[in-house]
Amino acid sequence: MKDFKLDFYDATNLKSYNLDESMRYQLAILGTLDVFTRKHSENVANLTCRICEYMHMKDYFTVYCTICAYLHDIGKQFIPPSILQKNGKLTDEEYKIMKTHTTIGYNMCMKDEKLSPYSAGPLYHHEALNGTGYPNGISKDELPLEGQIIRVADEFDAITSKRQYKSHVGVCETLNILISETVPMKKSDALGNLVDEARPDKSKHEKFGKVNPKIVKALIKVIIDDTEYELYNLGLYVDYLKGEASRLEQIANYEEKMNKSTKDSDKAYYSAGMSQLLSDGETLENYKQVLEEYKTAYAIKKENITKLNEELKEMKKLKV
Repeated sequence: MKDFKLDFYDATNLKSYNLDESMRYQLAILGTLDVFTRKHSENVANLTCRICEYMHMKDYFTVYCTICAYLHDIGKQFIPPSILQKNGKLTDEEYKIMKTHTTIGYNMCMKDEKLSPYSAGPLYHHEALNGTGYPNGISKDELPLEGQIIRVADEFDAITSKRQYKSHVGVCETLNILISETVPMKKSDALGNLVDEARPDKSKHEKFGKVNPKIVKALIKVIIDDTEYELYNLGLYVDYLKGEASRLEQIANYEEKMNKSTKDSDKAYYSAGMSQLLSDGETLENYKQVLEEYKTAYAIKKENITKLNEELKEMKKLKV
């Protein structure tokens, strides 16, 4: 029995554009990246594309922004593997080196006439509206929209990925993290009391959170739609499993009747019926094992559906 897998952010599910030879060259550079970084780049590009569509951006901007997102981490090919692939927390020195992937990627783009139009992806995807990002600590007025969008897509995929964290962080929890970053930061006064950063005397950029709330709203809509689509496909798969299990149970029923039959004609009838119900790769010797596999898979997928429905309800309650 083939296992059912659904990956919305696989490259094959990325919206297809009629990319010319130049654009294909720009994307081919991803082949120089390690597998994880390349997969992450595909995920971020996919999310960026979807966010742009949900924000009703012009087609040309959506294509441009998607290419920028594909290329946002190209500078990581020059980060030492010991740092890039480290499972634990980076040291301060390692983090300092890791942050250079933004400027390295930007410089790579600027030195290549086919990549230079998309240099905003590498340069801006770790900047923040409130000026707390890197590499240049720019704030809202200086941070282009493509950088704002890619940052949200990048952070969502990075957090939900298992490699950077000891345990998987759920989608709702990740969305809540992003929602919390849409509001201005708070700090403590000398007595330890929280002080609202929305005070009148603060500088302009401190009026903002790290990320754009409109973009986070669009992301939430994307994830809700993806979850509903996943539930739809899981429902189809559960129906398939149920049908296959029913077919094999019918074989078991025929076998039981055949064993109880005293007439050779009846035995032949039930035997023929069993043979007709067998599918490719199934035999009278292994069908019961296959039946148990279907039953197990059915139970697992039904549990997945229940969990996804609960998660979907929580997503729909989120407010930005």
